[in-house]
Amino acid sequence: MKASEIKEMTLVEMNNKLVDLRKELFNLRFQHAVNQLDNPMRIKAVKKDIARIKTFIREQESKNDSARN
Repeated sequence: MKASEIKEMTLVEMNNKLVDLRKELFNLRFQHAVNQLDNPMRIKAVKKDIARIKTFIREQESKNDSARN
């Protein structure tokens, strides 16, 4: 997932995507624990996507807070 794709999302869409990515990360970790994971680099990619989305969510919240004041 690229930053440009995330910028186009609304806050609700970002939160939904974050939930989906966390579920995917859980499943990947479970597969890794039972040695059924095909691509271990996917875990790293999902973690980075989660961090990107959380960064943009925080940025949006910061913009909303500064607009209120």
